[in-house]
Amino acid sequence: MKPHYILAAAAAATTVLALAATPAPLPPSWHVTGANPDKFTAGVDTSPEGRGAKFLRSKTNDPKAWAALVQPVQAQRYLGQRVRFRARLRTEAISDWAGLWMRVDTHEGKTVAFYNTKSQPVKGTTGWQERSIVLDVPVNAALIVFGAIGGGTGQVWMEPVAFETVGNEVPVDKMPPQAAIPTTPTL
Repeated sequence: MKPHYILAAAAAATTVLALAATPAPLPPSWHVTGANPDKFTAGVDTSPEGRGAKFLRSKTNDPKAWAALVQPVQAQRYLGQRVRFRARLRTEAISDWAGLWMRVDTHEGKTVAFYNTKSQPVKGTTGWQERSIVLDVPVNAALIVFGAIGGGTGQVWMEPVAFETVGNEVPVDKMPPQAAIPTTPTL
């Protein structure tokens, strides 16, 4: 085979692979929020390794930055029920931690249920790991927000996402209690 044919074939193959790996935009119901959403980018990984997973990637070297890839849904069909959000996570060079989170809010915007998987953090570079969150949705709930959180630098992928009702035999996740705030100052 002539050298220029080999070069042309290699260039074409590289172009096809680059196009195949171009991230797709997030579905319209998903978006990035958190303390530093401008320091992160998100999309759908179309590469063979990404398998169509949603991702959240740091754009900076700020180790204190964090953002969340979230989807809000109306709570109406889940009122008075227990729900579970499950996903598999994979990370690359996460400097702080990555995980799942879910929150339930009322019509007034008050948070009535919240949990994140910081107690089971995904750090550094890892293969796929499953995480889940279970919360009760009270009858006065209006909104459920759930997704993945990424802290520091690096990237987290999330797939496949499952959102389902479960029975009362499945325990609800509760955040660990915070230290009591003193009633008098210590000077």
